[in-house]
Amino acid sequence: MSVQENFERAKEQYEKWGVSVEEAFEQLKKVAISIHCWQGDDIGGFEVNQQELSGGIDVTGNYPGKATTPEQMRSDLEKALSLIPGKHKINLHAIYAETDGKVVDRDQLEPKHFENWVKWAKDNELGLDFNPTLFSHPKAEDGLTLTHPDKDIRDFWIKHCIQSRKIGEYFGKELGQQALTNIWIPDGYKDIPSDRLTPRKRLKDSLDEIFAADVDESLNVDAVESKLFGIGSEAYVVGSHEFYMGYALKNNKLCLLDTGHYHPTEVVSNKISAMLLFSDQLALHVSRPVRWDSDHVVILDDELREIGLEIVRNDALDKVMIGLDFFDASINRVAAWTIGTRNMIKSLLYALLLPNDHLKKLQEEGNFTDRLALLEEFKTYPFGAIWDYYCEQMGVPSQEKWLDEVKEYEKNVLSKREA
Repeated sequence: MSVQENFERAKEQYEKWGVSVEEAFEQLKKVAISIHCWQGDDIGGFEVNQQELSGGIDVTGNYPGKATTPEQMRSDLEKALSLIPGKHKINLHAIYAETDGKVVDRDQLEPKHFENWVKWAKDNELGLDFNPTLFSHPKAEDGLTLTHPDKDIRDFWIKHCIQSRKIGEYFGKELGQQALTNIWIPDGYKDIPSDRLTPRKRLKDSLDEIFAADVDESLNVDAVESKLFGIGSEAYVVGSHEFYMGYALKNNKLCLLDTGHYHPTEVVSNKISAMLLFSDQLALHVSRPVRWDSDHVVILDDELREIGLEIVRNDALDKVMIGLDFFDASINRVAAWTIGTRNMIKSLLYALLLPNDHLKKLQEEGNFTDRLALLEEFKTYPFGAIWDYYCEQMGVPSQEKWLDEVKEYEKNVLSKREA
């Protein structure tokens, strides 16, 4: 049967539960996923004085064809975007500035160093998000930045973060879409600290100074991101979840939850509803930790489905800013973007196709038998037929057809790049 015929048959099964497939499509079209640029070049960036990757971050693999110039990066992103349904955003780190061959340190970065990105985003009807880069730099060699005991080093990173917020503001003004500027730092200690409080006091003071700088919040929204541990900060991370949750709530900032930044028994899906009770908005970095914060490519696993469900069933599609954060250099990087982003969108569509009001009613009535039975039965409903039709309606390949295009792109473009 054709995609259309499969869709019509599948649609009937969902509609008997009062689910409007067309309405689900319309809601999904409005969701912009923030796709992280750094999957395309293994978090290398384009600084003239490029530094070795550091800050507890590691990318493994050496698959050929990674982007080494901004033009290559944008070309690869365009290819991935052509295979992903919807209109989305690109998430940039400060190290992806273009400085015309001049050495510009991070505390001196300005909007002009991202003009090419903005022009490209306009041409492709995309939004842009931003992140200051507080790693892979001589002033972060000891793993400390905003919490460093040396005030001069702290001031350097404070200014970098202020400049980053101004760059985010520039994105919002130029593109007509509010930018999210997210602050993450690697600061912590390898072994058990003798003083946990003082570094956190310094972090609070640094953030206070950063956010005191005047930036139009209608153009740029600020977020802070926690972490449980990292390479070189196994025993203690200054910016813990509790620290940033408290700071964000008290200072009206977004708390960004990264799915890899918690204890292995914790899941972000369980945190979303709790956070939304006290915050108008919430930000996510969706990744896939395997035993640790390894940032594997996002797959449609139980946790991703549950994240989609929590966003949809709580009417939070316009409250949760969804970004991705994974990097795998062992596979084709364009394919990694495509797989991960399509899966994030799939999780939202899956959630939109459930009779969520009915399932909530069953729980309120204490009818846990019907609730469990239906949740399990819907796992084998013909979701794939709905997804295939949505892809075709959005002008992108359905099923695995997109992989043929990636292979062709690899043959004609990626394979010709110098290592």
